[in-house]
Amino acid sequence: MDDTFDLTDVGYIKRITVGNTDPTNLKDESVIERQMAELNFCLEKDFPRGKIVGQEKNFQILRIGEHQVVLQSITYHIGYKRRPARFENR
Repeated sequence: MDDTFDLTDVGYIKRITVGNTDPTNLKDESVIERQMAELNFCLEKDFPRGKIVGQEKNFQILRIGEHQVVLQSITYHIGYKRRPARFENR
């Protein structure tokens, strides 16, 4: 059985963002852990198993009063050969 993954085989891409993207709504650590758990769920043993086909790395430096706040996030593009049934209700 040929187990290679080619970009031409990708029929569906799921985008998962891990980190803070909105300066007015900062996420706490538990929300970021849930985002990472969703990413791992897409990449681990479950069938069909996704592959990372791209990433978007973002950061913003905000000045709030005398303090600087850095927002960082990574959006992972997870490729599948077809849309998994587990995403039908999302």
